[in-house]
Amino acid sequence: MGQLGEVLAWVVGVGVFVLGLGISIALHEVGHLVPAKRFGVKVTQYMVGFGPTVWSRRRGETEYGVKAIPLGGYVRMVGMYAPLTAVAQERLDDEVAELEGGPEGDAAARRRRRRAGPFAQMVSDAREMAAEEVVPGEEHRSFHSLSVPRRVVIMLGGPVVNLVIATLLLGTYITTTGLPQTVPTVSTVSQCVLPAGSTQTECAPGDTPSPAAQAGLQPGDRILSVDGVAADGDWTRVQDAIRAAAGRTVAVVVDRGPEGSAQRLELQAPVIANQVARLSSSGAVETAADGTVLTDTVGFLGVTPTAELVPQPVTAVPGFVAEQTWNVAEIVLTLPQRMVGVAQAAFGSGERDPNGPIGVVGVGRLSGEIASSDLFTSTGQRVSAIVTVLGSLNLALFVFNLVPLLPLDGGHVAGALWEGLRRRVAALRGRPDPGPFDLARLLPVTYVVTALLIGMSVLLLYADIVRPITLG
Repeated sequence: MGQLGEVLAWVVGVGVFVLGLGISIALHEVGHLVPAKRFGVKVTQYMVGFGPTVWSRRRGETEYGVKAIPLGGYVRMVGMYAPLTAVAQERLDDEVAELEGGPEGDAAARRRRRRAGPFAQMVSDAREMAAEEVVPGEEHRSFHSLSVPRRVVIMLGGPVVNLVIATLLLGTYITTTGLPQTVPTVSTVSQCVLPAGSTQTECAPGDTPSPAAQAGLQPGDRILSVDGVAADGDWTRVQDAIRAAAGRTVAVVVDRGPEGSAQRLELQAPVIANQVARLSSSGAVETAADGTVLTDTVGFLGVTPTAELVPQPVTAVPGFVAEQTWNVAEIVLTLPQRMVGVAQAAFGSGERDPNGPIGVVGVGRLSGEIASSDLFTSTGQRVSAIVTVLGSLNLALFVFNLVPLLPLDGGHVAGALWEGLRRRVAALRGRPDPGPFDLARLLPVTYVVTALLIGMSVLLLYADIVRPITLG
């Protein structure tokens, strides 16, 4: 691929990623929009992006549009914050009256003023704005008026859409392109047997030929069976059969030649006995009480298998997606520690963790590298690789949005569930309904979390520019 071709491919790869990111964000918001409208909530805006509006159109009571910064989106629903109950409002009015009427020298009044501060005003303003959005007579169409299950469905709608997208994209990849798997096709053949710990890189004239070399095995041979044990395309079965054949000459049946016209051969291999360290189920070397390494006598043939992409059955998709989800969750759970590593790499001499967090710019850059890299031999492989990037991105959006902190979707879900729990406990104890949970009181936390998210995004942006994670 020429230099101009590489540049064009890079641009196309980045463009495909940006388009896929935009579609993922738009569908995430659709996941909130559809159930909200289905449950009768008044939705005033559906926006993809943040910042200045680039394009918008009103349909009915909802304005649909695109904003300048395509790093998220939102659905504006009326009545996100519930009004205070009569008792709580009366208590608040009393506090305000006391603050306004208390003598300037009163120490208790000064302390209450300090406690109130800007955060209390912020909470009060948010409640007032939410109340102003509710048109008289349409109180039943506010978000807070819904039952807890319906609010949970609306807020989980976005992340669930991302999970569905991830499952479709990753499932398509592993069922068509496949996953890396070791197959019983001979990659290399050892020409001689070298003692353990040998630093030789080539066979000397007096070295003992390996069993594979004596049998006539060649690179490209597809092993069908060893000592009567069928390979069934599984290298582990071949490996176990070789290990069990120590000190015996066994039949190795192979297919040699192109697919469709291969020649089936039965070769006789004198498998030699070899001493290897015994490993536990976790892969650790086992030792005796005195510290001596335990060994086993196993067979040695002298071939290495081939790693290739093997298409998986549809039944493997749920397990694969679950495994990838858990991997993403581990990254999210250790995000503070990992961000320290990102900062050390960005501002110091630390190495960037290839399995650590990466920003949107970094992922876009990787997509460009995938499209222009010679590591992929066909356009299909490049497309498949970018599909997996988008699938992994949607999986990350699913997991991250479930974090139970505002302003993330998981924070709203947690608030609704807490409200339902309070009401259930009150009913069981025969106490009055405590009323809706006041999410507005969590606005200070929301702003802190938002500031941290912005800081993290800026750090990742800088790290993706000065110390990017590159392909390979």
